Formats: sequence, structure tokens, C-alpha cells
Amino acid sequence: MRWMRAAGRALLVVAVLLAGYAGFGARAGGVDPQGRGPMTLATAGDLTDYLSPLLDDWNRAHPDERVTLVELPDSADETRAQMTSELRSGSDRFDVLNIDVAWTSEFAAAGWISPLERDRFPLDSFLRPVVDTATFDGRLFAVPYVTNAGLLYYRKDILEREGARPPRTWAELARQARTIAPKYGLDGYAGQFLPYEGLTVNVAEAVHSAGGSILRDDGERVTVDSAAARAGLTFLADGVRQGWIPREALGYKEEESRQAFQDGRLLFLRNWPYVYADAGAEGSKVAGKFGAVPLPGPDGPGTSVLGGSNLAVSAHSRHPASAADLIAYLTSERVQRQVLTEGSLPPVRAALYEDPELIKAHPYLPTLRQSVLSAVPRPKSPRYDQVSLAVQAVAQDVMALRQTPAEAVARLARELGAISRRG
Repeated sequence: MRWMRAAGRALLVVAVLLAGYAGFGARAGGVDPQGRGPMTLATAGDLTDYLSPLLDDWNRAHPDERVTLVELPDSADETRAQMTSELRSGSDRFDVLNIDVAWTSEFAAAGWISPLERDRFPLDSFLRPVVDTATFDGRLFAVPYVTNAGLLYYRKDILEREGARPPRTWAELARQARTIAPKYGLDGYAGQFLPYEGLTVNVAEAVHSAGGSILRDDGERVTVDSAAARAGLTFLADGVRQGWIPREALGYKEEESRQAFQDGRLLFLRNWPYVYADAGAEGSKVAGKFGAVPLPGPDGPGTSVLGGSNLAVSAHSRHPASAADLIAYLTSERVQRQVLTEGSLPPVRAALYEDPELIKAHPYLPTLRQSVLSAVPRPKSPRYDQVSLAVQAVAQDVMALRQTPAEAVARLARELGAISRRG
């Protein structure tokens, strides 16, 4: 996912790595919790090149705790695979992990990241929902770094020409996508529907918008077998069946869907906030012609799923004090401002969303704030990777019209129950 750039851009992953230290056994032998030293910061797909100047500032102020930047693969799945491989082996290569918000529970339950002192970080100054993504079993295991919530992008010029307002409900979205888009040679609506993490997000948003859920907060109780979940999947399946979701969109990730909208091929797009800057840039066919609103739901504004990334200290780190200080630096208000202005990534500091200067430069901030404050985390589970794969497989069959929403929900409930029992 592109949260690496938009935070998932639906996936920024940052890991602070220490080069050349002993393995986990050395920690068991008594690593100093106040240990300090040089670090390596690894990031997946820092495509806006905003991070190096931030680290240059840190290095000038902390010559004995210098950070070297290393980039991991751009794919969130590949980044996660590299991280988990190192952590399972007991390697101390990683110091701080900037993990997708959905991975916090899994990494904490596995013992790969260390609990943090709440008083060390100004969590009260963060947007309220993002802090929940950094907790597991009642403890803080990470610090929010970048947040994200889905937005509905729309062709403002076309809706104005038709005398129509941006849709607030699924019915309005379906009607406009089905009737207005063809008049202008456009496809109606797209999200991220390829079977990968983006599809899990889109499905979770549809289910929560209808008032349902997939798992209870503790990750152990399956709650997906509900009328709300069936309604969410029906919304997506009907879009394909009725043609206002093009079949091509079943192969879209973040970038493919962004490009389709930016090239002027879509009336509506569900995507992350980074699209605003890209679609408005010089050379975009829709620059000055689009807007963004909260996602619609059955009867009014819907519910986004939180994207973004959290910074966590590896349980194998030999320099945890330096790691905690670096996290505090990267989540400070000054640096968070630069994360937005230089990296086009949504910050976690609440005050920045009400700053007049920032709103002038980033007009979507009030809408994004509204979406974040009403957003929900993805299912919390120590076995999140298995949960996500099950959701993707079932949703793929529904959107390919191979299975009805009712059949799919019953199947998903069985598969999630089996995953829970295996744990």
C-alpha cells in the first residue's frame, strides 16, 4: 500500500536498524536499557525524499547517535516479510520499526517490539483515534508517526456542470457513477480492489460504514457474520454487476487507481490524501477540477479505516534509549509539520489540522481531520496477516461475482474462526 508515501500512501514503513551488533542472546545477558549509539534508519519507498533532511538535522544535534538512511522494498508486503524474518531470527539488526498500523498487535503479541512509557510521549496532543492503533492488550507498544484516512475524490467540474453535489450516501454515489460518468466517457468509481492489503481496507470500510465489524477489539471474537457485513459486500458487488465499478478496477492498487483518476478516466475515486497533491500537480489532467469529501455510507458519511504507520522499538535493540529519543524527535510538532509540508504525509499532531497556513497549502486538511476522527483501526489480531489474507480471498470472489455476499460472509466467519482457534 502507499502509506509509505501517503503514510500506506497505504504504506510508509520506517525501521531504525543498528549495524554490527550481537543477537538477541546478548540482550538476554543484560543490555543496558539506557544504551545509546549510532543507528540506521530504513524506510520503504521514501519517494518524496523528505526524510534525509530530517535525519541531517538529527545527526548535527546528535553526533554520537548518527542515523544512516537505508530503504527497504517499496512494497509493504515485502517490507513486512523482511522485518519479520529478521525479528523471528532474534537478529538485532532492527532498532526502531515504523510499522503499518495494522501490524502493531501482531508484532506486540509476538514479542518483537517493546512496550513504551506513555509519559515519554505527548499522546494527548495527537489525534485521538491514532493512539489506539499503537496499543495492544492495554499497553503502548508504539508511537503514531503518520496517519491516514480514506477520502472520496470526485470530478468537481463535472458535478457542477450537472448541478449535482458530491455524494454523501452509497445510493447517491451509485446513481451518479452509473448515470453521470457515461455521459462524459468516464468510468464511475474505483478503489483498491486487487487482492492485497488495500482490498482488506476497502472491505473493512464498507463493513464499518454499514455499522458492522470483522473482529472484536481483542481479536479473538469473530463478528463479521452480520447484516451490516452483507450490506457492505453487496455495495461492492453491485458496483461490479451494474457496471459503475469497472472490471479493470479489480486489478487496481493505490497507484493504478490514482493514475486512472489523474488521467481523467474516473468520476469517483476512493484513495488516501497523497492523491490530492499528485492530482493537483502540473501536468495532471484533473488539476483544478477535483475535490475531496469523506467517504459515503448507507445513510450518510461512512467510516474510513485508519492507515498510516507507528514507530516501535525492536525488542532486540541494543540502543533503546537512542531509539526512544529518535521516536520523540520524529513525532515532535516541528518535525510533524515537515512530514506534511515536505513529505505530503498526514501528521498525527492534532493542532496542525487547524493551522491556517497549512490549510491554505493543503485544503484537504479539514476533511481529512473529520475522516480521521471518525475512522476505525483495521481488525486487531495477533494473527493479522492471516486475517487480512482471508478477507482478501473472500472479497475477491464476491467482486468477481463468483460468490454471493451472504455466502461470502458465512465463509469468512468460518475461516476467521479457524484462525482464532489456531491461535
